[in-house]
Amino acid sequence: MDIQIGKGKSARRAYGIDEIALVPGTRTVDPRVIDTSWTIGGVTREIPIIASAMDGVVDVKMAIEIAKLGAMGVINIEGIQTRYADPNPILDRIASVGKDEFVGLMQELYAEPIKETLIKQRIQEIKSAGGIAAVSGTPVAAAKFGQVAAAAGADMFFVQGTVVSTEHIAPEGIEPLNLEKFCADMPIPVVLGNCVTYEVTMQLLKAGAAAIMVGIGPGAACTSRGVLGVGIPQATAVADCAAARDDFEQASGKYVPIIADGGLVTGGDICKCIACGADGVMIGSPFARAAEAPGRGFHWGMATPSPVLPRGTRIKVGTTGSLKQILRGPAGLDDGTHNLLGALQTSMGTLGASTIKEMQQVNVVIAPSLLTEGKVYQKAQQLGMGK
Repeated sequence: MDIQIGKGKSARRAYGIDEIALVPGTRTVDPRVIDTSWTIGGVTREIPIIASAMDGVVDVKMAIEIAKLGAMGVINIEGIQTRYADPNPILDRIASVGKDEFVGLMQELYAEPIKETLIKQRIQEIKSAGGIAAVSGTPVAAAKFGQVAAAAGADMFFVQGTVVSTEHIAPEGIEPLNLEKFCADMPIPVVLGNCVTYEVTMQLLKAGAAAIMVGIGPGAACTSRGVLGVGIPQATAVADCAAARDDFEQASGKYVPIIADGGLVTGGDICKCIACGADGVMIGSPFARAAEAPGRGFHWGMATPSPVLPRGTRIKVGTTGSLKQILRGPAGLDDGTHNLLGALQTSMGTLGASTIKEMQQVNVVIAPSLLTEGKVYQKAQQLGMGK
C-alpha cells in the first residue's frame, strides 16, 4: 500500500535488513547436517558468500585463499591489480595518505591505464593456484575487456555498475553495451547488476544473466545513496528481485541465483538476506578486516576514483583476524563478524531450514524496535565502520 508523502506524491514503504527479524519454525535442525551449498555460473560452492571486487578486499592471493575455504572472491579488472605490475607500493600509499588528500590521490592512481597483459596475468595466477577466476568490470570495461578475460581463462564475468539496465539512452554516436548480446557472445557465464526492482531484474534475466546482483549504495564504503539519493532498502530490494527470479523460473524453467550485494556486515545480516530470498551474498567490509586482505586495514568504494563524481569513501576497518576465522572460524569475536559459515548454519538450524531454498521460506517479521532496542548494538559504530 502506498503512503502519501504530500499532495501529488505517494511512496511505498520499504524495509532494511535491520528492520526485520527471522521467526523460528516448528522444528530445529542439527547444524552438522545442514547444506549451505549453492551454484553460480556452473560453479558450486559450500559457502554462499562472495568477496566483492574492491581493491582493498580481493587480490590474487585473497581470491585463491577464499576459493580454498569454500567461498569465492571477485577481482576488479579496472583496479590497482590490472594497472600496476607491483600493486604493493600503490596500496601502501593509499593506506598512508590523510583523509583530505585521499580522493585526489585515488584519482591520480587510477588514471594509470589498464593493461590487458595484467588482466591475463592475474587470471592465470589465480587459475594456476587452483582458485576461481571471477572478474568484474563496468559495462564500458566489459565491452573492452570481456573477451580478453574469457580468453585468459576467467570462470565468470561480473558486469557491475551503480545501476545496470537493458535500456540505456546514450548520447548520439555512442553505442551502449548490449547486455543481451554480451551474454550471448561471452563463452563464460555473465553476472549482471546492480538492480533493486522486480522489473529490471526480469529484464536482466531475459538478457541471459547467470546471476543477478541486488543492492544500490547500501555498503559502508559506498556513498551513492548520499550523493545520488538512489536506492531501496535491502530487505525489500532482495524480496522484489527474488520474486522476479521465481516468476522467471516458472515461465522459462531456468533458475538464476540472486545475490544480495552491499550493506551486510554480520552473520545475522547474511541470514536475513537469504530469508528474504537471496541465494548468496556479496560482502566487502568483513573481508577487508582479514589479515590477508590487500587494503592494509582500510576499505574503499569502487567509484571513489571517479574523475567527475566520486561516490565512495575510505573507511578504517582494522584487522580483526585471519580469513579462515572470518569465514569458517573459530570466532575470536562475539559481534557476528567471525565464522560467517557457522552463523549461517546455526541460524538455519534454529529456524528449521536444512538447505538454502528452505531458508528462503522461513517467516520474517517487521521489527523496527530493533533499531532502538539495542542502542547497545549500534552496529556500524561498534565495528568501526562507516565513520
